[in-house]
Amino acid sequence: MKEFNAKEVKDQVVQWIRDWFEENGKGCNAVLGVSGGKDSSVVAALCAEALGKDRVIGVTMPNGVQKDISDSMLLINHLGIRYCNVNIGDTYQTLMAAVEEQLKTLDADVSNQTVINMPPRLRMTTVYAISQSMNGRVANTCNLSEDWVGYSTRYGDAAGDFAPLGGLTVAEVIAVGKELGLPIELVEKTPSDGLCGKSDEDNLGFTYAVLDRYIRTGICEDPKTKALIDDKHVKNLFKLKPIPHFEWTK
Repeated sequence: MKEFNAKEVKDQVVQWIRDWFEENGKGCNAVLGVSGGKDSSVVAALCAEALGKDRVIGVTMPNGVQKDISDSMLLINHLGIRYCNVNIGDTYQTLMAAVEEQLKTLDADVSNQTVINMPPRLRMTTVYAISQSMNGRVANTCNLSEDWVGYSTRYGDAAGDFAPLGGLTVAEVIAVGKELGLPIELVEKTPSDGLCGKSDEDNLGFTYAVLDRYIRTGICEDPKTKALIDDKHVKNLFKLKPIPHFEWTK
């Protein structure tokens, strides 16, 4: 397997972004949600290098109070990009209350999955609202490792118009982030969904290091972990595919 060269890959992704915009949004802005984590930080930095910082717009979207909002601002100030802040807290509370009320008429309760996935979907609605008012194209910030096991919200953070990190594992994203000269506390920040108080790795049941190695080499020494990764991969493949449709033929 070819050794990963962070500078080479960084340059390739930057050129890929330029080429994509030339074909799909000449003169448009790159718009993305900025969480303060490594993925959104790296995507924002890549877009700034590819298009110029004036064509990158970050959107911070706390759900009420976001304790690490300072990380988002650290990234925004470091890159010098434009940004806006849209608090989704009131919208989330109103929508959740309406959903809960109507579920009662169906003798059902709000599921944990509903609680977890509603904020990312509201955030993606917000990012698209900003983008469509700012001549933008929305950047997806998911990486290959997350996509591989479906650790994303369909039509939430899994949505977007272009995905600079879709072919890079977590370890590779971190390497590119360091090559970009981003603040190390953002690049090496422990990833979490910001909801349950657990890290991504706690929720997944395995480390990204193990997952990344399995993706790139096919090697996973622990049979139980391998089975868990395979199961998540198979069950979540539908998230990466176009919506299936019935094909009528004469």
